[in-house]
Amino acid sequence: MKTVTEQDPLTIEELQEMAASRFGDMVKAVVDVARRVMVVDAEMHSDEEAELLAGGSRQENLWGINLYPALLGEDWLEYDSMINLRPSFGNTSRGVDDPAIREDIRSLVKRLVER
Repeated sequence: MKTVTEQDPLTIEELQEMAASRFGDMVKAVVDVARRVMVVDAEMHSDEEAELLAGGSRQENLWGINLYPALLGEDWLEYDSMINLRPSFGNTSRGVDDPAIREDIRSLVKRLVER
């Protein structure tokens, strides 16, 4: 796993290498929209979530995503993870139901990954 910050961003080439070594075309990631940090490259979103929680993140700020480094535009970012299914926080799907949170995630990923 790797922690990504604005001070230590990830390149698209690094993401492509991670994808090739694990899932082929995709890298799992969990973002903390409050702390502005992302953990990438684990077998499961729950492992990345646990890493962030251990580092002081709060559950309601964590969102699981998938990154497809070979795709362009909006298609390269997918909001789909079991950790997103949190009815107690108002999210009733594996996606990210709130458009404002999706935009926050998109904006953060854009700053954390150099394309």
